[in-house]
Amino acid sequence: MSKKTQYLLDANVLMEAKRRYYRFGLCPGFWDCIAWQYKQGTLGSINRIKKEIDQGKDDLTQWAKRSAPKGFFAPTTETEVAAWFGKMVAWAQAEKQYLPEAKTEFASGNDAWLIAYAKQYGQTVVTHETYDAQIKNRVKIPNVCDEFGVHCIDTFDMLEALKTQFTWKNS
Repeated sequence: MSKKTQYLLDANVLMEAKRRYYRFGLCPGFWDCIAWQYKQGTLGSINRIKKEIDQGKDDLTQWAKRSAPKGFFAPTTETEVAAWFGKMVAWAQAEKQYLPEAKTEFASGNDAWLIAYAKQYGQTVVTHETYDAQIKNRVKIPNVCDEFGVHCIDTFDMLEALKTQFTWKNS
């Protein structure tokens, strides 16, 4: 994946699309769009999101293995990304608002890596999570993005910003 990639996709963007409104048989154009936008250097994701998808053993897993463009899931091995990850986990651990289980889940999950990668490369995180200033039982992506100055939007805002349209065709 190119470091100039503008949008970085959370697992829930792909999982929700596969389950509901952009199922492979219903809207193949969404998946074609994702691949095309990646090839333009516009969007992608990280290897840790692919590992999460691989746990599903379904058509999304097959897409990630066989159809996703090579390089779509970028490695998170850079020292700078790891440094941002550490800062984000330390911040969450210090926040009195979050329950201990939420802090543990955040430290061991993929969200901090996704945000750290986006922070390092000036990207926008795309997720279905929403900001919640009062949440205690989960460290949410938009909350961390807000704290670290990382732009965060949902799938539909990204598609609109990319001027994407899916059209109906009479079969």
